[in-house]
Amino acid sequence: MSEAQWTAHEAVQRLTSGDIGSVELIDALITRIESEDERVNAYVHLDADAARAQAQDVDERRQRGDTLGPLAGVPIAIKDVMCVRGGRTTCGSRILADYVAPYDATAVAKLRAADAVLLGKTNMDEFAMGSSNENSHFGPARNPRDLDRVPGGSSGGSAAAVAADTAIAALGSDTGGSVRQPAGYCGIVGLKPTYGRVSRYGLVAFASSLDQIGPLTKDVEDAALLLGVISGHDASDATSADVEVPDYCQKLRAGVEGLTIGLPEQFFGEGLDAETAAAIEATASRLESAGAKLQNVSLPVAGHAEYCIGAYYVVATAEASANLSRYDGVRFGYRSGEASDLQQMYHQSRSEGFGDEVKRRIMLGTYVLSAGYYDAYYLKAQKVRTLIREDFSRAFTDCDLLLGPVSPTTAFCLGDKIDDPLQMYLNDIYTVTANLAGLPGVSVPVATAQNGLPIGAQLLAPAFAEETLLRAAHHIEQTA
Repeated sequence: MSEAQWTAHEAVQRLTSGDIGSVELIDALITRIESEDERVNAYVHLDADAARAQAQDVDERRQRGDTLGPLAGVPIAIKDVMCVRGGRTTCGSRILADYVAPYDATAVAKLRAADAVLLGKTNMDEFAMGSSNENSHFGPARNPRDLDRVPGGSSGGSAAAVAADTAIAALGSDTGGSVRQPAGYCGIVGLKPTYGRVSRYGLVAFASSLDQIGPLTKDVEDAALLLGVISGHDASDATSADVEVPDYCQKLRAGVEGLTIGLPEQFFGEGLDAETAAAIEATASRLESAGAKLQNVSLPVAGHAEYCIGAYYVVATAEASANLSRYDGVRFGYRSGEASDLQQMYHQSRSEGFGDEVKRRIMLGTYVLSAGYYDAYYLKAQKVRTLIREDFSRAFTDCDLLLGPVSPTTAFCLGDKIDDPLQMYLNDIYTVTANLAGLPGVSVPVATAQNGLPIGAQLLAPAFAEETLLRAAHHIEQTA
């Protein structure tokens, strides 16, 4: 096994034992990126010199016997929607193509404090709006399992980098499934924490009540390790929860005996690929054999495509419309050089700077917030959101976790759905409800389809129950 194929916890062991130095590990990753990323396009910015300098610092401190952080010397990639001080933060958009962040996002600062090495910024759908990574200003990332397929979105670059062994692990963001779905498509682990578990400070906002930072990793232990590093209360984020952060690795191997796993009947209906359904059912059977109790549950609103997808895309686009109004060509970012007056400068800067999908969502969001339509659309969507939360609350009175698919099918081909927004949005049918309810979820690879592509299973848990979530996910991973 080459160094690039190591998990984060394997890399920590090798670095701690002195088998390899951090500079040597970084050089191995950079060599791998140089040979692979032209095909995969997972990275939009690689700062090799800065990464080597960080690695050199870790090596020198290790030689002096200094106390080091839990990720000392481990190279981590960052989705390009998080601010990294002194580096470009583009959000996959022309409008921010040359923007240099003056500060670190809190999650990034916590990685630095853990002595991780920041490897580079990964490709993504523009402003995290997409399910395929085809909406990026820098061209689509490709699925390393099949280069003609999408890696999923919007954290497609982070997922592709981990799957292609061009990153040991990565951070992504999940607004409606953007960590879990690409993890499922690329055959890796993707974790969306509870809303408020990880600070959003320095995460460029798409939909503020839905966005959450989460890790994409090669196994569940790495997801637990990274979550422990980036979690915790942050006074800079008003939505950050002041709750204790447990040691997620401590009970990882406790098994599933005694847990009740709910199977939402609405997640196994029309539209779900037969191979995917069979893989999830086989996963449920293995959990039952290990001592878990299976129970059928109903999510009448949360599991209904018409309700959950509609509510999600009203809430998300409304918040996007408000959040993206700051990109006007005046304060920072792209400014059109063709305008003759202020109004034209606003219009042309935004028209030229934003891509088609972002414009579509801004217009949808502005419409649902406009006079005469606010009550009919936005207010109604918020009421549906409350019903979705109640669905999950009822389900979790009887169950510890819920098990279902991540997406209806395996990864689709590049170009298949880019011209059909509704079909693209339906890829998120099983993931958006966790964001609407603020719940944690994880995607774990459980099978390989006949076409050779990975199939992921999704576990959902009550708020702040990541410890139980990871424990079950680890068991699924070990028995898949």
